[in-house]
Amino acid sequence: MPSPDFNPDWYAAIENSTVRFEREYNQEKLELPPEVKEIAIYEQWQSGSMQNVVASEFWQVQKPKKKQHWLDIGCGLSFLIYPWSDWDAFFYGQEISKTAQGILTSRAPQLNSKLFKGVKLGAAHLLAYEDNQFDGAIATGWSCYYPLDYWVKVFTEIKRVLKPDGVLLFDVLDPDTPLAEDWAILETYLGTEVELTSLSDWKDCLKQLGGKVKKSAPGELFQCWKVSFS
Repeated sequence: MPSPDFNPDWYAAIENSTVRFEREYNQEKLELPPEVKEIAIYEQWQSGSMQNVVASEFWQVQKPKKKQHWLDIGCGLSFLIYPWSDWDAFFYGQEISKTAQGILTSRAPQLNSKLFKGVKLGAAHLLAYEDNQFDGAIATGWSCYYPLDYWVKVFTEIKRVLKPDGVLLFDVLDPDTPLAEDWAILETYLGTEVELTSLSDWKDCLKQLGGKVKKSAPGELFQCWKVSFS
């Protein structure tokens, strides 16, 4: 039974995001209309180079430390792509894509069975982990698909699973960057509506929950933040 305080629009956002990433992980090709192909960043997206613009190097704001326990929310294929073995930190994931979960579950233990602690299937507002379990949490690459009122629930859950001195590494779309509006249009045609939320509104939302941006690293589209709730 859905929670009475859960906005039905949030379900639509979760469903659209799930479908969008399932297509990506299954490498399904979408035929986009001619007007989209005229957008300046279309060729970057078509060639795959847009991924370098979108991806945030979260370890630039804080690198996971040896023997720490980290939760990657919306992890995708993180454990296979980023140097978790070099960091020697324990990886736990949560993901909405069954395809991504399946790939990680199959391949990650072969890469490093000691550090890979599994990946749960589920949305970010219901984290399938214990209170005070993690030294750090990561949430990059998907914040812009959800409104701030949904993120209040997500941040509340993240606070719950973090240790008192734990940190969140989190990225937000900067709507003032030159690429933001074109990228938002492209993403709409890929199946997800992008929220062009101001950076000040993000910071106000965090502040209401006791969060503070301790460090930031700007990119061409996203800013990656280190957030503390203590």
